[in-house]
Amino acid sequence: MKNEQPVRILFITDNFPPEVNAPATRTYEHCKEWAKKGAEITVITCAPNFPHGKVYKGYKNSLYRVEETEGIRVIRVWSYITANKGFAKRVLDYISFAHSAFWAGLFQKTDIIVATSPQFFTTWAAWGLSKIKRKPWIFELRDLWPESIKTVGAMKQGAAIELLEKIELGLYRSCDRVVAVTEAFRKNLISRGIPADKIDVVTNGSNMELFHPREPNRELLRQLGLEGKFVVGYIGTHGMAHSLDFVVKSLKTVEEDPDIHFLFIGDGAMKESVVEQARKLDLRNVTFLNPVSKEEVPRYLSIVDLSLAPLKKSDTFKTVIPSKIFEASAMRKPTLLGVEGQAREILEKYGAGLAFEPENREDFIDKLYRLKNDKALYKKAQEGCEELARDFDRKRLAMKMFEILKDTVNSRTS
Repeated sequence: MKNEQPVRILFITDNFPPEVNAPATRTYEHCKEWAKKGAEITVITCAPNFPHGKVYKGYKNSLYRVEETEGIRVIRVWSYITANKGFAKRVLDYISFAHSAFWAGLFQKTDIIVATSPQFFTTWAAWGLSKIKRKPWIFELRDLWPESIKTVGAMKQGAAIELLEKIELGLYRSCDRVVAVTEAFRKNLISRGIPADKIDVVTNGSNMELFHPREPNRELLRQLGLEGKFVVGYIGTHGMAHSLDFVVKSLKTVEEDPDIHFLFIGDGAMKESVVEQARKLDLRNVTFLNPVSKEEVPRYLSIVDLSLAPLKKSDTFKTVIPSKIFEASAMRKPTLLGVEGQAREILEKYGAGLAFEPENREDFIDKLYRLKNDKALYKKAQEGCEELARDFDRKRLAMKMFEILKDTVNSRTS
């Protein structure tokens, strides 16, 4: 391929803005930066519907619809749409999207195909398109699926899981490169026989233009009745993996301190359950809000003193790095982290908050009060946040992945 020709990228993902979850945000921000560098990008996705399985206002679950945003050509295809709960229906959702994406992809000119997990059926579509078009394809590894579905109890080990794991390994071997979002994912694949030189790591990061230090939004504090409170905020998906039931159960103990208030913003499979749990416990120190747009998240983070990032206690989640860490750090908001493994290593390396043992109530409460009461510790954590955010600037990380894509294309054409 001649250097002056723009690289053509076909990106397959079933989450994309206006959805606001981590896969949608990462894909959009990466593609936007690649477009600025002259790449011709086509994203194949579905009608926005996450997490309720209801198509967003202004969209339809059409067979084929084309739009453009920030230099990115977006093709929305039909899929069976369901809420983000119920394993069988969700699998049907994922498979139907992969099928539609494959057929739409057949008619797109491209130099390279990228498919992102955790819904790893998208990678099936990329594999098929790669074989037919004879183009390289990249497996962007955001989650160790199907291992993670065992962790949250959606499926138990058995013939079905074993088959999916064989397919998973086959896809890793088939793709030209794996781009993993954590070093722990890379190590996992190497331990299972995937060559180390085939795997790159491009972590999540912070959009420093959107997320940056700012004064607390006084009007929002007044509206929510949180003036003078020490606010602990959770902004994101209320899913099966996020251990929010544990957090809510712990709040009765914290309720004795009238200065502390918890703010949950978002939706997901467990939202109704945790809200009902809080109601039964008659909690007065918690507020639940509906999801907000990505552009609105900094406004709400501005009134937060601590960003909460918990997951269930599991060896599987030791490989996960919640993207909340990066966004909160970019706004100088320390993180109260309930995740072991690499996420904890990063947080502690920069001192950008404190980590508690997942689902350990005593440790959770202890770390919460240390960050609330120790002003010197809190200030040091804020300084650590600044350093962490600089090192995980999403623009720089997007360019790192772009170079990987270009090198992969060039290696096929040289």
